[in-house]
Amino acid sequence: MDTRATELFDLKGRTVYDAEGEKIGKVEDFYCGDGGTPEWVGIGTGIFGTKHVVVPIDGYTTRGDGISVPYPKSLVKDGPDVDEDELTDEREAELYEHYGLRQAGYRAATPMIGSDHRESDDSLVRREQEMRVGKRGVEAGRVRLRKWVETKPVSEDVVLREERLRVEREPIDEPAGNSALGEGEVEMVLTREEPVVEKRTVAKERVTLYKDVEERTEHVSGEVAEEHVEVEGDDADMREGHS
Repeated sequence: MDTRATELFDLKGRTVYDAEGEKIGKVEDFYCGDGGTPEWVGIGTGIFGTKHVVVPIDGYTTRGDGISVPYPKSLVKDGPDVDEDELTDEREAELYEHYGLRQAGYRAATPMIGSDHRESDDSLVRREQEMRVGKRGVEAGRVRLRKWVETKPVSEDVVLREERLRVEREPIDEPAGNSALGEGEVEMVLTREEPVVEKRTVAKERVTLYKDVEERTEHVSGEVAEEHVEVEGDDADMREGHS
């Protein structure tokens, strides 16, 4: 195994960046040619690395925590999701076409010029960006129900009864008969009412949180770049599609 292959295999699990330094994903595996030299690097992309894309290894550079590839992140992530262990000829042809490269032994189809079916080794692949608008949930606020205890003074009037002693003396003039004189005693119990306070807990109100969903339409705008190809030459009468 050559030095380059050893260096690359040691980078498994490291971060892959595009030409502008944007993070694309993590190195998962390599696809080697007949000589055992890595020709493609497999990258896990997405939040959980669920998509597996493949990038040509030519032109890569190492950096502190991974490698950089000379392709924009958008181009790499728009590539086909490759889940096979080996690249078939058809898959390689698809990848070369995607990255605008030419494969040895493979020639991409070129447009017809006039009535002739001709292929040219000198071609450009025109690419353009597309804007895709998605949605993600973010926290817009937080509400909680909190309960605490506080005391407050209360008062109430209550009517209380209390017995009082009242003595009445009534003069009488009657014969006592044969009643003997002696001692006697009468006892009376006086009562009064006192306020008695007791407390009990009762449920007064139920407070519940619910969420209502409102929809709104928001206009999203941005800029996308596209490549243009024009034909230049000395022949002033030259037109695309005509010879």
